[in-house]
Amino acid sequence: MVLPSCVRGGRLSSRAADVAMTHLVTAVVVVSTLVQMASGREPPVRAAISWALIGIGCGALYFRRRRPVAVAVITLLACGIYYPVSVTDGPALAAFALALYTLAAEGHFTVSVALAAVTLLTVGFGEVVMNSGHRRIDDVSVAMLAGWLISLVAIGRAQRTRLAYLHEAEQRALAAEREQEARARQSATEERLRIARELHDILGHSISLINVQSSATLHRLSKKPEYPVALAAAEEALKAVKATSKEALRELRGTLGVLRQADEAAPTAPTSGLDRLTELVERARSTGIDVRVRTEGGSRPLPPPVDLAAYRIVQESLTNVTRHARARSALVTIAYGDTDIRLRIDDDGQGADEGAALRPHALTGACSRPGLSGSGIRGMAERAKAFGGELTAGNTADGFRVEARLPLKPSLS
Repeated sequence: MVLPSCVRGGRLSSRAADVAMTHLVTAVVVVSTLVQMASGREPPVRAAISWALIGIGCGALYFRRRRPVAVAVITLLACGIYYPVSVTDGPALAAFALALYTLAAEGHFTVSVALAAVTLLTVGFGEVVMNSGHRRIDDVSVAMLAGWLISLVAIGRAQRTRLAYLHEAEQRALAAEREQEARARQSATEERLRIARELHDILGHSISLINVQSSATLHRLSKKPEYPVALAAAEEALKAVKATSKEALRELRGTLGVLRQADEAAPTAPTSGLDRLTELVERARSTGIDVRVRTEGGSRPLPPPVDLAAYRIVQESLTNVTRHARARSALVTIAYGDTDIRLRIDDDGQGADEGAALRPHALTGACSRPGLSGSGIRGMAERAKAFGGELTAGNTADGFRVEARLPLKPSLS
């Protein structure tokens, strides 16, 4: 069921609340005035003026939220005329009291204090000057009126402060919620990119090797060699495809393990790292490229995340060499430093188009080396950047070079 707008959310709307409060104050003033008039005699003219002033003062309360200053002034003037004119002192001042409270609650603190002071001065002036020799209000009543007016202004001010605090708290809660949602979206995006990078490196490398090996074997078989030679070539190719696909499945299972639920068994296969570099190089050599490895600084265990990132960078670089470079040889250099590890992969194949080198400050750019306009080099650069390192790629005098630096104590971003 849809609630009416005046009570939606379990609370009256501001307009409905104003109407209800206006009716309540009007009812109190009217009933009290009728009771007092019944016990005394009110001249008809004065009675008509009194009721008109009561109607003006109480009716103005309907606009107390939209025009708080005007309503407070109108009710004060109505009361200032009503009490000297009326024979019976009814509770018409209740309308001004509500208007004064609303004025302070709406933020017009200075005006509310000024009107309260004017009220006290007017009452004092009337008692001293207008009613000399006959006081209608004693000192206790004046003190009570002063305390009453001060209390109304103070309560209105406190209500204003409370509402401002609640509004600020609500805005902070909304901002925190939006920030949390943004962080959740960012985390989900980063996780998707990380998984996409892993799958690209695993499947891209393995499928590229399989494609190169199959193409080379088909090319040899297209020359129609003798049966023993053809059989040996096919057997060699199938063994290489089997080994490459087996390694791809192993790494794929390891990567998909991060998507498993907590109650499922996680894979126990070791994470890829530079200790598996020999296998990676052998698979690249099976495509006919002479791949050599050179180590500088003495190899040592690396932090697992850095070890995996280094392995993936070498893997993707060799994938690009086998797929696009048309190279005869490649050299992988691994330099272990005190605070970082540096990787360099050189090949003697065709380089990138002129001006297509990937610079450290352009990590999201794509290299236009044939076949490398996708996510290969960009993914390597993102890996290096994620660990606080950097990666560059570009032509050399003899071919193409990829260089990367990874801190041993990465500041993950």
